[in-house]
Amino acid sequence: MSFRHPTACAALTLACALALPPAAHAAAWPLEGRKTVTAHTTDGQAIAIGRVDFRPTADGRVAFTLDMDHQRLTDHFLSMKEFKCLGSATELACHVPYPYAQPGTVSERDFAWLEHSLLFLFKKPNEFSAKLWNGLYYRMALTDTGLVGLPQAIDLNRISAPPDNPAVPPYKPAYRDDVAPGARWIERLTIE
Repeated sequence: MSFRHPTACAALTLACALALPPAAHAAAWPLEGRKTVTAHTTDGQAIAIGRVDFRPTADGRVAFTLDMDHQRLTDHFLSMKEFKCLGSATELACHVPYPYAQPGTVSERDFAWLEHSLLFLFKKPNEFSAKLWNGLYYRMALTDTGLVGLPQAIDLNRISAPPDNPAVPPYKPAYRDDVAPGARWIERLTIE
C-alpha cells in the first residue's frame, strides 16, 4: 500500500507510534537523592508535605528516609492520639506513621515500604474521633518524572498489633481496594 497524500502518511505514522508500548521508566527517573513529597488535592492545590532521601544500598535495593514537614500539617487530637493532618472544608487527611520497625527500602518495582510510610486516614472536619477503617494507602508507580501514588482504601486496624512477620509489608493487594477518582480530597501523592 502506498500513500501519495502527506496527511495520510502523517496520520499512519502517528497511529503506529501510539500503538507502540511505552518506554521503560526505570532509566528516566533515578531513585537517588532528596525528593519532595507533594499532596495533590481535588480543589487543585499542590502542597509539599515532606521529603524523601533515597540512597542506593550494596544489595541492589534503595534505602529511604521520609521526613514529613510538620509545619505544613496541623495537630489534631483524635481518639486519644495526636495526628498531623492536612485538610479542606470537607475532608481532613491525617498522616499515620507505620508504627513498627521496617527495612526502609524500595526497588524500581517494589515501593511497599515507602507506601506503608505514607499511610493516611480521612475524616470529616467536624468528627471528633478517628475511624481507623477509613485508611488510605497511596499505591506508587514509577513515571518519567518521579513516583505517583493513587489512593486505595485500607483498614488501619490491621496494624493495631505487630505483624507476624515484620519483614513482610502487611498491606498486600488483597487488603486494598481502589478508590474512585476524586472521591478523596488528596487525590494523589507525587514524589519528584
